[in-house]
Amino acid sequence: MGRVAASLLITFRETLEATLVVGIILAFLRKEGADHRFHRSVWAGVFAGVMASILLAWIFETFLFEWSEGHEELVEGALMFLAAGLLTWMIFWMSKQARIREEIERKVGYYHVREELLGLFFLALVSVLREGIETIIFLNAAVTAGNNGFFGGMLGISLALLLGFLFFTGLHRIKLKVFFRTTSILLILFAAGLIAHGIHEFQEAGLLPYLTHEAWNTNFIVNEASAIGSLLKGLFGYNGNPSHLEVFGYSTFLITSFFLFLSPTKRLSPLSSS
Repeated sequence: MGRVAASLLITFRETLEATLVVGIILAFLRKEGADHRFHRSVWAGVFAGVMASILLAWIFETFLFEWSEGHEELVEGALMFLAAGLLTWMIFWMSKQARIREEIERKVGYYHVREELLGLFFLALVSVLREGIETIIFLNAAVTAGNNGFFGGMLGISLALLLGFLFFTGLHRIKLKVFFRTTSILLILFAAGLIAHGIHEFQEAGLLPYLTHEAWNTNFIVNEASAIGSLLKGLFGYNGNPSHLEVFGYSTFLITSFFLFLSPTKRLSPLSSS
């Protein structure tokens, strides 16, 4: 369970975001009475976005393998920090978007009125590809950190597609604000774990030869290899014997992120107009 949790969470959220955007586009076109040409353009963009994401995943995997030969700790550490930074940016960017649905519908309306099928194609393509690129980086970081990326990823994608279908067919109501807020909190914890893991890899490579002594050892209480330890490690970056610098990096990132994320500023539900 622990080995698939992080990958499941990542692909579930990213796929659901892409599914909701595509659903908003198609629902608006249906409401406007657009003919099949417009719908085909959107689906063509979705297909192209998926294919481009798969191609980029293959390229990323190939080059990552080549770069890491002989420099595993440096590459893995850099990947951890890149994923944590991108993940944090995505979380805070989404939390400040109050009118994403209105913005998407405005663009779709513009393309529909002017019959710009290519515009709809690229709108769908970019929406899917953006989430695909983020997923590639996050999943590679999760796998490097010891998670089962394939099974968790496939399960997350399947659940997100099912939930998106139920939402847009009216069979199930999703409280998007609660969903994105809850998953954002979990992803902040996951990002903190990536920061700590990145510090660990850089210390192994000798790039951060500071505060390397073991802060504590709780493996005799909750071992990293146990079921609970694996779950905690996969989701929250649990380490039974972290260095002092890992503890400092983890704590600093977590405190700062939660302070900024939970600060009382006005936010509306992402992908919602109300």
